Amino acid sequence: MAPRKVLRHSVRGQILDALRAALIDGELAPGEIHSGPALGERFGVSATPVREAMQQLALEGAVECLPNRGFRVLTRTPRALAELAEVRALLEVPVMLRLAGTLPASVWDSLRPAAAATAEAAAAGDLPGYADADRAFHRAVLSLAGNEQLLQVTEDLHRRAQWPLPGAPRMRRADLVADAAQHVALLDALIAGDPTAVESLVREHFAGAAG
Repeated sequence: MAPRKVLRHSVRGQILDALRAALIDGELAPGEIHSGPALGERFGVSATPVREAMQQLALEGAVECLPNRGFRVLTRTPRALAELAEVRALLEVPVMLRLAGTLPASVWDSLRPAAAATAEAAAAGDLPGYADADRAFHRAVLSLAGNEQLLQVTEDLHRRAQWPLPGAPRMRRADLVADAAQHVALLDALIAGDPTAVESLVREHFAGAAG
């Protein structure tokens, strides 16, 4: 029994990752309705792990369950994304400002590989890969606060902020590169202990994501 349970969990996780990437990349567009069996056929699996993955996406606010029909990709509004950016700033800015005054430069330097990963994904134009690297960078910064509840809340908000607006053009590579460059600038500001620059960069970063 144990091997089958592990395998099922693995399949569900792989399908969840694939669906998240498809949402970010616009392959599953806002307003579309998808059934478990149809998506299962697309991925070469049964409908069960697809439904389980979709139920997780429903908890994350990306889709809604439609009885006997499947799942509808939820439609976001610019206001909703702006509100997410505001809430993220309210949570993350104070934490980063506190950390900026207490941690040595060597700690912030250790996060440069995480910033570099976002730059690599941006340069490749890999939107789903960039989304993952972006969340990983912010999670690495906030993890220094040692607050697991903060990480869970901000991770959820961050993921919700990454679902695209209906009809929005795919984010350009140049925009991804500019967004990634802000991670490096943020680390430089944290090393310098410049609270004004830290707050300005974080708010600009979040506002850009909401736009």
